[in-house]
Amino acid sequence: MVFGAAALAIVGAGAASFAEPVDDELVIDGETKIITRAKAPEGSPFEEVTSGWLYRTKETRALEADSFENPGMLYVERGEEIWNTAAGAAGKSCAECHGDASESMKGVGAHYPKWNAEAGKPFNLELQINACREANMKAEPYKFDAPDQKALVTYIKNQSLGTPVAIDLDAGEMRAWWEKGKEAYYTRMGQLNLSCASCHEQNNGKYIRADHLSQGNTNGFPTYRLKQANMVSLHNRFRGCIRDTRAAQPKAFSDVLMALEVYVAWRGTGLSVETPAVRQ
Repeated sequence: MVFGAAALAIVGAGAASFAEPVDDELVIDGETKIITRAKAPEGSPFEEVTSGWLYRTKETRALEADSFENPGMLYVERGEEIWNTAAGAAGKSCAECHGDASESMKGVGAHYPKWNAEAGKPFNLELQINACREANMKAEPYKFDAPDQKALVTYIKNQSLGTPVAIDLDAGEMRAWWEKGKEAYYTRMGQLNLSCASCHEQNNGKYIRADHLSQGNTNGFPTYRLKQANMVSLHNRFRGCIRDTRAAQPKAFSDVLMALEVYVAWRGTGLSVETPAVRQ
C-alpha cells in the first residue's frame, strides 16, 4: 500500500532515510495491553510483525492510548447507536439477534475475513453486515463507505480490542484466496510500477517525506487518519494506494481486494486488534 506514490519515486534515488520503529508499549486507558510486536507467521518475509502504531509520532501514539482523546471513539459511539436501532421492513436491530455486543462480538473482529460458504468467497465485516441487513432486517445494504457502515464496523471491531488477529486459512477455499492475495501484493502496477511490497516490505522503516513506512498491517482498521480527519476503511485505503501508483482502482469488495485483505490480514497474525487506531 503506497503512502504517496510521487514521493516514492525518490526511493530509487536513495533520498529516503531510515529509522527503526519506536520501542514503546501501547496500553489503552492504562488497562488494555495491545500486542504491537509478534512472531511472524510461518512463510512471512519478516521475523517479527509490528504494528503501525510504532511508526507514528509521539503525539499520534498518545491519541490512540487515551480513549477520551481518540477521535475514532466518536465512531464507536455512533456504531453503538446503530447496533441498538431497529431498521428495515423487519423492524429489527442488530441487538435483537446478537444481544450485548460486548459479549456476542467479543473477539469476532479478530477473525475476519472469514469463509462464507453460501457466497463461495471470503467475507469481511462489511459484507457480513450487509448480508445480515438484507436477510434478517429486510433493509437495504450499506453503500461502500457509508458513514453508518464505517461506524458499525468500527464498533464491532472495537469489541475485539486487544485480541490477537488470527484468520482461518483452512476453512473452505481460503487458502486459494490467500494465494491470490499474495500475488496481488507483489504485483507491480500503475505508471509508477509499484507494488504493496515496494513500500511495506522493501522500504519498510524508511521515511518518505513525512511518512514513516510501516509493514502495512491491517489490525487497526477501520483507522482514524488525522490527514483526512475521518475514519478510513481498509478497502478505501487499498484503493487509495492503488490510485497513488496511477493505476485503475478496483471496486471495493471486488475479488482482487478481498483476496488482498485475506493475505494482508494474515501477515499481521498475532498483533492485537487496535480499532479505532489513530494514524497520521
